[in-house]
Amino acid sequence: MEPIILASSSPRRQEILKLLNIPFQVHPSQLEESYPTDIQTDKVALYLASNKVKAVIASLPAGHEVQWILGADTTIVLDGKIYGKPDSAEEAAEFMRKFQGRTHQAITGLVLYNGSNHQCTERCSISEVSFAPMSEQEIEWYVSTGEWHGAAGGYRIQGLASCFIREIKGSESGIMGLPIFELYDILKEQNYSLLE
Repeated sequence: MEPIILASSSPRRQEILKLLNIPFQVHPSQLEESYPTDIQTDKVALYLASNKVKAVIASLPAGHEVQWILGADTTIVLDGKIYGKPDSAEEAAEFMRKFQGRTHQAITGLVLYNGSNHQCTERCSISEVSFAPMSEQEIEWYVSTGEWHGAAGGYRIQGLASCFIREIKGSESGIMGLPIFELYDILKEQNYSLLE
């Protein structure tokens, strides 16, 4: 299999590629994760994933061709508002107060660039995550673990936050940041076979 450039430094995305035995190189885009204010919240993840791929292409030396670049981005959406990576423990606690006892969406956008035809293919995975009610003591304990650092919405479903996640509808790998079904589908469409 040909190696794929992963336009992300996410350890979770790397773990999923390793699970699938896909050879890859990590080349995170140095992109500022911003988006137009008039974009629909359910389109932001795809917008950012696409921009990550474009940023990696732009960073390559002139004339340097690559076969595959994979961009992914995950957004957490509640009541039409996007919750990014918390900047502080206080913000992480505020996120948990908003999420506790409620259901929000985890949206992951995938963009695969095929260097042979210079085309991008997109997929989107939308899942629902339901948190149980949390006491202030539980929120403070969770935030004190530091697990919220660098995580969209301030949590990772494969970590301690799972103590409070009552139900998941959709793709667990999608919530982690790289939906396996959509990834396989997009690779198959581009004739990149995992079955070798």
